[in-house]
Amino acid sequence: MKALFFNGSDLELKEMAIPVISEGESLVRIIMAGICKTDLEIIKGYMNFRGVLGHEFVGRVIESGDPSLVGKKVVGEINSGCGNCDLCRKGMERHCPDRTTLGISGRDGVFAECVALPNSNLIEVPESVSDEMAVFVEPLAAALEITEQVHLFPDSRILIVGDGRLSALICLAIRLTGADITVLGKHDRKMKVFTRLGARICKRDELGNNNRDFDFVVEASGSPSGWVMATQFVKPRGVIILKSTYHGNLEINAAELVINEICVQGSRCGQFRPALRLMECGLVDPSFLISGSFPLERFREAFSNAEGPGMFKTLLRM
Repeated sequence: MKALFFNGSDLELKEMAIPVISEGESLVRIIMAGICKTDLEIIKGYMNFRGVLGHEFVGRVIESGDPSLVGKKVVGEINSGCGNCDLCRKGMERHCPDRTTLGISGRDGVFAECVALPNSNLIEVPESVSDEMAVFVEPLAAALEITEQVHLFPDSRILIVGDGRLSALICLAIRLTGADITVLGKHDRKMKVFTRLGARICKRDELGNNNRDFDFVVEASGSPSGWVMATQFVKPRGVIILKSTYHGNLEINAAELVINEICVQGSRCGQFRPALRLMECGLVDPSFLISGSFPLERFREAFSNAEGPGMFKTLLRM
């Protein structure tokens, strides 16, 4: 099969053996996959990963020890726990210390024609949900996790720092609460999308230096400067929801957090089924965020498109 392999310094398209499934696994033929910020960071050195990249996908099961799965359109949870530790037994496989993470740590990803995944990770996609919508399930679930972790009220004032792919999905998810949303960004083309989603938009100089007017600040810029802005604009006793994963160390002024009694909530992966339900009900359709779709053979063009300052989601088709 064809697969996009990261060798530690460069991406290469190579022929690889089709994965052999183990007991309790299924073989999924990938239909399409999304390039996300994490993939872009990995090729810069994040996680020291070597292997096939990619973790956002939709596909069909072509082989499985469970006959009921064969032929089903599926998406897949990206974390695979050991199944034996206390965290796994409590349903927290995403925090298992021995977990593998699809295309990120210890497990080849989905920028390939096929991938093997545990059956327990697979979630059937209703046929009414298009492939272009389903490929967003993983990042939309990550956005929805915010609503699992903190209680957002209709009168909450929320600032989203960053105008990228994840920020757009966060806006789609939390606007369902009726909260007042402002997006802090810098790319004019992207900012127009947030206006379409009903959010206020502003640039850094429009907020001043110490406008502590927000109950919640979601830091999704991917840049350490986003953390600095989050601490400047959150109210005393407010909450910073940290979505960015930074390559390298982050400098934190802990005194500022203590003095203003700020709560910091780390936020990573979310549940897939609620994301799928929102799509199936027609409440969320992120497919308008697709800015390019490329066959796997044109991966360099696709990654260049994904890096572009005015781009949202770039897809690879298998």
